[in-house]
Amino acid sequence: MGSNGGRRRPAGRPGTRPAGRRDQRRPAGPPPTLRLGPHHWFAERLLAVVSGRRPVHSLLGHTIGPAYQQLVNLAPTEQALRERLSPVVRQCGRFIPGPGVIEAFARIATGDRVTAMAFRLEQGPDLRWRCAAVEIQGPLP
Repeated sequence: MGSNGGRRRPAGRPGTRPAGRRDQRRPAGPPPTLRLGPHHWFAERLLAVVSGRRPVHSLLGHTIGPAYQQLVNLAPTEQALRERLSPVVRQCGRFIPGPGVIEAFARIATGDRVTAMAFRLEQGPDLRWRCAAVEIQGPLP
């Protein structure tokens, strides 16, 4: 008679609460998905380049103006790459001074050290965001 040892379950409509349950709460649904803005995507990619985890040319189509050369100057050389702690983005924020422009910042932690990264994103006529400037204050990640 099934796997419940011959016992019958109490009859009830599907979706009703169990007998004896008095509260009206229902199980929570899936957590809401957090939609991150383009500044979060760029913060992670810029950090990967300046920390040496990705090559500079990986952002070639995502930069305009002097930003690419700034990344070339900030990226570590082969000799600088060694076993070290991996930097992570701890916080990322933005300011929108006008339509199609985001001025963003990221706090980057490498062990006990914190580095500030500021960057400007501009939206092109094709509605794609591109990095127009990058600055890092503090020790390089």
